[in-house]
Amino acid sequence: MTRPEVWFTIVGMALVTFALRGSFLLAADRTTLRPLVQRALRYVPPAVLAAIVAPALAQPSGAAIGPFDLRLIAGLVAGLVAWRTRGILATFGTGMLTLWGLTWLLG
Repeated sequence: MTRPEVWFTIVGMALVTFALRGSFLLAADRTTLRPLVQRALRYVPPAVLAAIVAPALAQPSGAAIGPFDLRLIAGLVAGLVAWRTRGILATFGTGMLTLWGLTWLLG
């Protein structure tokens, strides 16, 4: 690809993304979503977060305790905190502190 083609592609995709997002914002006042769709949309953020986090937890890293990866252990601890508290800051904070603590302690 030549340089102008790359820039044309980037600008074109930015315009398409902007148009798609803008259409939802502009149409939000004129349309109402069915209750089934509204209920389904509540699961989008957790699904996106799981799609981002799960591959990182499943991918092997250098820090491990025997067969267990430290990131997996920290992820399990964060999952327990999320289940008990339902707080996102507590979940992220606990997961990161667990990972850093285990890395410092065992690394």
